[in-house]
Amino acid sequence: MEYTYNIIDHNAATKLQLQLYLEEYEDLTCTGVAASAAEGLDTILKFTPDVVLINLGEDGMEYFQMVTELNQYIQSLPLIIGYSTSKKYAYNAIKSGFFDYWILPHNEFDVRKTILRLRKRHPKQDVPSTICLKSYNDYRYLDTKDILYLKSDNNTTDFFMRDGNIISAFKTLKSFEDKLPKAFIRIHQSYILNSRYVSRINYGKSICTLKHGNEEELPFSKTYKDRIDHLKEMLSKTAAKALN
Repeated sequence: MEYTYNIIDHNAATKLQLQLYLEEYEDLTCTGVAASAAEGLDTILKFTPDVVLINLGEDGMEYFQMVTELNQYIQSLPLIIGYSTSKKYAYNAIKSGFFDYWILPHNEFDVRKTILRLRKRHPKQDVPSTICLKSYNDYRYLDTKDILYLKSDNNTTDFFMRDGNIISAFKTLKSFEDKLPKAFIRIHQSYILNSRYVSRINYGKSICTLKHGNEEELPFSKTYKDRIDHLKEMLSKTAAKALN
């Protein structure tokens, strides 16, 4: 199971350095990047990450106000790690319940200790690898790794499987959206795809291509473009690791 995180940092250099350190950990996935408190609040509400890392900079109090404001919108706050060039905001960070506080420049050892403490204190439970489709007294169990994508048609959802089978369920696409692992991303009102099988994203044609069989093409809509952007970032990171 993966931990998701957002970075809020106005400094491109420190943000890049942190991202490079965090890429070492395969159970960490970046879901959003922001450069200000307002933008950071938006990305947290949009992606609800497990962890938020904040460069407090010279405007640290704005970020503490952002954390306070988060309580108005979400029931459980993410774990927050603050960092700065000095201990100026350390007391405020402790009072605000931050998980950790780093002194810049980023130190690989400090990052490693924090990640290990995160795993120990907040272990992730494995998400079930199967999903159950129930129809009256008939229960069918699908291995999520074998699902290429889901397609909806009114109140029916079709599961397109790796072996070529199509399995229908008499429920809406929305009813499955929150029950699937994070690898599944909704890209259209009618489609949810398994990101593990994506081989190409064509922004010009608004199409995602799946690397299986005949390389089927699925459309994505402007409404879900932010998710496509996030998918592109995730795939780009994986591709970069494979090339090294």
